Amino acid sequence: MRIAEITEHTIKPVKPKPPLSPAQARIAGLKQNVERDRQRLQQERDAQRQQRSAEQQRRQRLRVSKPA
Repeated sequence: MRIAEITEHTIKPVKPKPPLSPAQARIAGLKQNVERDRQRLQQERDAQRQQRSAEQQRRQRLRVSKPA
């Protein structure tokens, strides 16, 4: 197969979507906000988890390095 033949069969044109009604646009916006908030929440949880892990590692290093 040639490249032109491959692209003809694999690349499909994107159909334009009609504009949303005001009610649909509000719902779509709210859904996007929910997804963004979920991502922010997950990022914050990950950051706090990393901080706890770093603090635990620091404490372990202090315990090991202190003479008993």
